[in-house]
Amino acid sequence: MLGWFRALMPREDRFSDLFARHSATLVEAAEALQEVLKGGPDAARHCQVIIDREHEADAITAEVLLAVRRSFITPFDRGDIKDLIQSMDDAIDQMNKTVKAIQLYELRHFEPLMQDMGGTVVEAARLTAEVVPLLNAVGTHAGRINQITEAITQVEGRSDEMQEQGLKALYRTHRREGGDGDAMAYIIGAEIYGHLEDVVDRFEDVANEISGIVIENV
Repeated sequence: MLGWFRALMPREDRFSDLFARHSATLVEAAEALQEVLKGGPDAARHCQVIIDREHEADAITAEVLLAVRRSFITPFDRGDIKDLIQSMDDAIDQMNKTVKAIQLYELRHFEPLMQDMGGTVVEAARLTAEVVPLLNAVGTHAGRINQITEAITQVEGRSDEMQEQGLKALYRTHRREGGDGDAMAYIIGAEIYGHLEDVVDRFEDVANEISGIVIENV
């Protein structure tokens, strides 16, 4: 009877597939965000890619949470699964918020440091997609997992420095000199920098969740 019951429940390897699918949406959305930040007439199309991937990621997150409730066996603690998928979903949600702001202000031109921060988003997303499959065998891959999570943390540090440099450059460009300062341009630019930094912060949250899983399971 127990074997029959377990056969009806979602398999443990289903979580691996769901996490892999979600991490793929993160990479696709991050790459689209990088294209948005290049500006030009194709920005709207790339914004739509991010919006579409965010909807897809939400659906995958819902599948994971349902599987957690239904599964007899999970690859690691149920609470850790829930926290990890939600932190991953927060990252793509923040990308969506970023493009919503870009669309609101009808931006088509972006500062070089904004474009550089887009590169850090892609880097963090790709590292996340690399590390997630390793959770299938935490003990075996603990060393590599720790290397990747540390790399994500380093990416966040570089992104933070870029934000500070970008805000300083914005201030110098738009500070009022002889009445010609553009306060609104500064405010909008600062908001976009803030959104981009928030995206990378969310990836650092993912790295922290994964580090916690390693600590609990090794």
